[in-house]
Amino acid sequence: MKIRVVAFFILFSISNYLIAQTHRASVSNLRCEYLHNPLGVDSAQPRLSWMLNDAESGAKQVAFELLVSTDSLNIVNGEGDVWDSGKTTSDKILTRYAGEKLRPFTRYFWSVSVWNNRNEKVSSPVASFETGMMGMENWTGSWISDDKDIHEKAAPYFRKEFKLEKKVSHARIYIAAAGLYELSINEEEVGDHVLDPGYTRFDRRNLYVTHDVTKELKNGENALGILLGNGWYNHQSTAVWYFHKAPWRNRPAFCLDLHITYEDGSKEIITSGKDWKTSLSPVVFNSIYTAEHYDARLEQPGWCSPGFDDSKWNGVIYRAAPSQNIVSQMMHPIRHVEKIVPQRMSQLNDTTFVFDLGRNIAGVSAITLAGEEGTIVRLKHGERLYDNGHVDLSNIDVHYRPVDDSDPFQTDIYILNGKGEKTFMPRFNYKGFQYVEVTSNKPINISKESLVAYFMHSDVPESGELATTNPTLNKIWEATNNSYLSNLFAYPTDCPQREKNGWTGDAHIAIETGLYGFDGITVYEKWLADHRDEQQPNGVLPSIIPTDGWGYEWGNGPDWTSTIALIPWNIYLFYGDASLLESCYENIKRYVDHITQISPLGTTTWGLGDWVPVKSKSPVELTSTCYYYADAVILSEAAKLFNKPADANKYSALAAKIKQAFNNKFYYPETGIYASGTQTELSAPLYWGLVPEQEKERVAENLAIRVEADQFHLDVGLLGQKSILNALSENGYAEVAYKIAAQESYPSWGWWIVNGATTLLENWDIHAQNDISMNHIMFGEIGAWLYKGLGGIYPDPNNPGFKNVILKPSFISTLEGVDISHQSLYGEIKSAWKHKGKSVVYSVIIPANSTASLYIPDGYEIQKSSDAVTGKKINLLLGNDGSCKLQAGSYLIELFEKK
Repeated sequence: MKIRVVAFFILFSISNYLIAQTHRASVSNLRCEYLHNPLGVDSAQPRLSWMLNDAESGAKQVAFELLVSTDSLNIVNGEGDVWDSGKTTSDKILTRYAGEKLRPFTRYFWSVSVWNNRNEKVSSPVASFETGMMGMENWTGSWISDDKDIHEKAAPYFRKEFKLEKKVSHARIYIAAAGLYELSINEEEVGDHVLDPGYTRFDRRNLYVTHDVTKELKNGENALGILLGNGWYNHQSTAVWYFHKAPWRNRPAFCLDLHITYEDGSKEIITSGKDWKTSLSPVVFNSIYTAEHYDARLEQPGWCSPGFDDSKWNGVIYRAAPSQNIVSQMMHPIRHVEKIVPQRMSQLNDTTFVFDLGRNIAGVSAITLAGEEGTIVRLKHGERLYDNGHVDLSNIDVHYRPVDDSDPFQTDIYILNGKGEKTFMPRFNYKGFQYVEVTSNKPINISKESLVAYFMHSDVPESGELATTNPTLNKIWEATNNSYLSNLFAYPTDCPQREKNGWTGDAHIAIETGLYGFDGITVYEKWLADHRDEQQPNGVLPSIIPTDGWGYEWGNGPDWTSTIALIPWNIYLFYGDASLLESCYENIKRYVDHITQISPLGTTTWGLGDWVPVKSKSPVELTSTCYYYADAVILSEAAKLFNKPADANKYSALAAKIKQAFNNKFYYPETGIYASGTQTELSAPLYWGLVPEQEKERVAENLAIRVEADQFHLDVGLLGQKSILNALSENGYAEVAYKIAAQESYPSWGWWIVNGATTLLENWDIHAQNDISMNHIMFGEIGAWLYKGLGGIYPDPNNPGFKNVILKPSFISTLEGVDISHQSLYGEIKSAWKHKGKSVVYSVIIPANSTASLYIPDGYEIQKSSDAVTGKKINLLLGNDGSCKLQAGSYLIELFEKK
């Protein structure tokens, strides 16, 4: 990831590209299922989206026409023989394919023409999508493995040779694996994905991946090679969640179809079957949880080359498919996104060296060495150092349960073969670390340049930028992004070292942070499918997803597993796409109905509570009931959206009942205090909307008083940190919220930063004896609050997907200025302000085809406003709701502070 921090001296200069730009419109960012030119599309009606670029003030789309064809030339000529939507009067930039039935294994070309409000027709470039299997019946290959059992530690190789006698037009490999795979053709690794396929509940749903291998094939002899890793499928390491006892556990297996289309139009399918051969590989151990061990002495050079002598290799065995639900992996893949060079290396003795990356990451290290055959090199990865300079794992190995010393935690083992300089990097593992301690049983030549690291995560595009005049806030934002990405591996995790589990509470806490900063819808849609796989018939969800069965009886409850409602709802708000919400609708109903069944009085005690608080622990009944209420409200709104009036009335009434019961139980109207009046107890009801309208002002004032009494320090846990800043800034106390956010002494986010953190920690106390992972996302709401509480950028529930942008900036008196932007489906939304004497200069960009409702902060009035490109004066008028209505365009607004 490259964090782009805008230099503040250009904060309020008008972007050169805007000044130079003409009003010529264009259409770009054509995506199918939120991916550019994807392969392996399984949907019968895939979603197609685009973006209108038009710098004209007030620019918008009034109509569109979509063309789809199997021939790109048809599209260029304006012909859609598969689908021509016709000129459709609409401002939508996302629609579902509605043409002829799509065929499997077929490439479709498409384009969109848009008419803007100047009646100009603007046509996009040609894009494409390619269908995949589109059904289990279209698989040809067999599931195969070797004849080893789950206790065999070495990873298996598989190979097959084949001959091509005609010229290849195009070729695709479709591969599904139970476990992980690395695919090669003729000694060349295919693609740049790692840790494929994504982790799922293997006995209920499996993912396959599509690769374009046209360039890898050659006339004559070819060789296909597969190396299989365990992943979460054959979990050999032991830990507290019992994945080594998973009901699906088995030796890794795979199924592969290679579809070849020749230039003469003929086709051939090469498949996995009994004609493949197998052998054990030099990867003598691999664990997604601990590490990887590699014995270079066991290498078989050329094993994936044509003509390799595999006479000593064994035959394969057939295996049943792990599930009968094998679907395409339609999401941004995990990659080695960023190469990191260590900042320093220290030598502790003749055989021990410690590398410091200078930052905490999730990923792997790669070491390049030469040495005597049989030399054993160990690479221990950790987040801290002991005083003597050695790597300290004591903060992250708490759940590690080794049966012996053959599987050390976060420690790769590399045995040299003595054949010159070689590079080792694990294939089927990742770790959380800043330091790597390299030890060897014999002296080796090593330098600072011998080791590099790779930051790994789901390679989701960035969609947010932020800079403020407070360096600590900027670093908090960067640390939050680093922790968010460190915990995105085809599903959101809590930490990349100690657990790697999909803790639900951590994920819904960070959903807005993730969506403001990154285009992550593909990962969340996959993960909510995991939710649907894991939900019990009575509606209960486990606290970690995916799971082997652990977590249904501990750690779940509405404060954690409300992911089933909160994440689809936020996807709807940010993308304006109700598909995920609709897919999860019945699941949300079952979940809410279960809570209602066990909580007939309206409040619920089911939950984990405000996890890892500073000192004050709020009642579980208070926090869990807040989430129960939020779920009921979401369900009611979703029912309205999907035209289910009976459900809408039912769950609206339920929400009202919960709210009444909650206030009867916890609110003291004579004092305006909830429960005992701690930060969480006051902020959670405010944030989640349980405070009666007429009482909000008193409760917010009491919250501000409470924070001031706490000397503007945090006194919250995981749930309270979600609500504290938002409850203050959204109820008239943005200055108080900022003092907490900018705080640099304990306990605060800034305390971590001034003590050298580059990611978010698991505990406010950096000296805590437990719960002290140094790369957690559970306290990550501050990342979203920076967009909301300072920039004031909010989605509009009535016009979701930022079709209309809600702008409620806070002009913090002790902060000189901010420059914040979010890349929505419509384009860049920018909200930047800077103090100028007694005035504030406010810069706004609203993308074409979108609008905004600007709410002026109390105490300010507009002095003047103009078009930021032309300089033309603009009169902004207040609407009935007190907001200024902004059309698409760039604005420069000067506001005067009233005294």
